[in-house]
Amino acid sequence: MAGSAENTEGSASGIGGEPESSDSLRTFGAFLQALREHAGYSREEFAAVVRFSKHTVASVEQGRRIPDVDFVERSEQATGNTGALRSAARHIARQPGLASWFRRWARLESHAITLYTYECRLIPGLLQTEAYARRLFDQRLPPLSDADIDAQLAARLDRQRLLKERPHTAFGFVLDEHLFTRTTGGSAVTRELIDHVLEVGAQRNVEVQVLPTSVDVHPGLDGPIVLQETPENRWFAYNEGQETGQFISDPKVVSVLQQRYVKLRAQALTSEDSTSLLERMRGAL
Repeated sequence: MAGSAENTEGSASGIGGEPESSDSLRTFGAFLQALREHAGYSREEFAAVVRFSKHTVASVEQGRRIPDVDFVERSEQATGNTGALRSAARHIARQPGLASWFRRWARLESHAITLYTYECRLIPGLLQTEAYARRLFDQRLPPLSDADIDAQLAARLDRQRLLKERPHTAFGFVLDEHLFTRTTGGSAVTRELIDHVLEVGAQRNVEVQVLPTSVDVHPGLDGPIVLQETPENRWFAYNEGQETGQFISDPKVVSVLQQRYVKLRAQALTSEDSTSLLERMRGAL
């Protein structure tokens, strides 16, 4: 994608996709540890009571893991059943599992009035099924731990709430045809994926277009394009590569990417023709 470090804000490098602890998650962990110690449990004893591993308890207390519903409920009962942990869990920021350089984009994304995505490498996170996403995480190099996979998967699926919670936001997706013909995860996973994409694309505020492989030259050959418009009508772009990400705010660079996205939409199949193609592809699996 066009744009250099001089034209970006918040560019960063590091371990792509490694979850980072949020302040609220660390606070919840410290609160849990205080309640556990007040109840007179060692970490090992507490793990036995809540029927989770000692490692899981430690990860939650240190703010490195999002506690699931069962963990919160059992911990609540083990520490007096006052409702304090249940209440605290509702305030955990939904950021762990998101790469650090993606977080500024994600914060703006939650209020965007327009979100456009062209993707040629993999199905965008907003459209992925759990099985498809898990397959991607399972094959990540260097390998991720089970806790890391769970955290990233939870963050990815939670982010998809945007599609239903923001009915006034216009979502547009232009997807290369080969993203489906690759059959990532196998035929069953791909059938489920196509069904999911078709279901999301049926929403009145979502447009899904497929860029057929018959289009030999197009403006997306340099890579994916992701754009968003804020309520103040400012446009930003985001670019993610190997172990790096860039938040692009330079109007000149964003304008170039907007021009390319407009051309991609024109070259892609219409929403109706894209639906027909995806239905045929699903039937052939």
